[in-house]
Amino acid sequence: MHCHSGLQRPQYTGFTALEQPILQTRRCRTVQRVPLHVVAANAPSEGSKEPVTRKDLINHLRSGCRPRDRWRIGTEHEKLGFNLADNSRMDYKQISRVFEKLESRFGWQPMKEGDLTIGVKLDGQSVTLEPGGQFELSGAPLTTLHQTCAEVNSHLYQVKTIGEELGIGFLGAGFDPKWHIEEIPIMPKDRYRLMKSYMPTVGSRGLDMMFRTCTIQVNLDFESEQDMIDKFRIGLALQPIAVTLFANSPFVEGKPSGNLSERGAVWLDVDAARTGNLPFVFEPDMSFEKYVDYAMDVPMYFVYRNGQYINALGQSWRDFMEGKLPALPQQRPTMGDWENHLTTIFPEVRLKRFLEMRGADGGPWRMICALPALWVGLIYEPQAQAEALDLISSWTQEDRDYLRTGGFQGSLHAIGCGGLITGTRRKA
Repeated sequence: MHCHSGLQRPQYTGFTALEQPILQTRRCRTVQRVPLHVVAANAPSEGSKEPVTRKDLINHLRSGCRPRDRWRIGTEHEKLGFNLADNSRMDYKQISRVFEKLESRFGWQPMKEGDLTIGVKLDGQSVTLEPGGQFELSGAPLTTLHQTCAEVNSHLYQVKTIGEELGIGFLGAGFDPKWHIEEIPIMPKDRYRLMKSYMPTVGSRGLDMMFRTCTIQVNLDFESEQDMIDKFRIGLALQPIAVTLFANSPFVEGKPSGNLSERGAVWLDVDAARTGNLPFVFEPDMSFEKYVDYAMDVPMYFVYRNGQYINALGQSWRDFMEGKLPALPQQRPTMGDWENHLTTIFPEVRLKRFLEMRGADGGPWRMICALPALWVGLIYEPQAQAEALDLISSWTQEDRDYLRTGGFQGSLHAIGCGGLITGTRRKA
């Protein structure tokens, strides 16, 4: 953590005048970093070369169970970088200069893919780039919300101070309000080139998701399989409420889109095989095993071997388990392959060895800090979790689908569904 005095206000259009003085504080709190289950958002994994069994995959997820005193809060957020001269999006050359300055001035360490720097890391945090150059902080697992806000504040100070020197600004929003897809540079990662070719074959808005959206995400722990199930159900059922509360993307290509969260609308038609609100989570036999079976049925993107992405687009993980993957015949997956595969699944709530709440639009500092506060309050406090679970217990899949398809309009009235949301608001 680096502290500086006499700071000038960095350029960040996601901030309000009330928030700017936060960036000028002369002292920073010491943040206790606890590097548990840290997985950098875009860093591919290889790890052990031992083949895995289905039981290994189940036990991998189960190993995320941890006692309450070891629960942590992880917050990730993305933002759009743009040139102050003409508002065009940052390209990789500019982003690499930001990485270089983060290394030289603030002590971050480079993350490489071949000869290219595709991110930097420090104290359990990582800064990486998304397909269109969206700039992402994946925060360290922290013990309190105050630490989360301090971490975000430090990061935003650093990148915006650097951006000011380079003529770059940052926008906290859920969807690029100005540029067409063809005007946005693709980042030099083979994973993204594969995804770009595949997305149009499975949905109409996959490229919008890749190049024009930004999110805030919260990663939270569970203590048992049943606790995971309860939190998973609450997260999926109430995710449309988070979409609505954090809606921050009303413009597309310079015009109002008709939605307050265009990002939320995008996710309705990206790839049905790997997105959505997962009806099976609400079935009586939900378990780690059932999620593994779901994930194994999600078509693959790639296999990462010796620093290279091997094209496995649309191929079957189950074939891979049997040594019959066309892209790698006679080879079976490792735990690193499984961890990589889990990152290619994009439901509203995603299970790894923790749960990821993925519904909110990108936004300014206050929103980045507010989202973890919302979810921590709902599912880390036992009484609140029990009441939230009771609240959603009578909702049907039809109710949940109705909420999801209305949430992006950005109005609790629009997703009212009779007395459903009225009751939710009263409980809140």
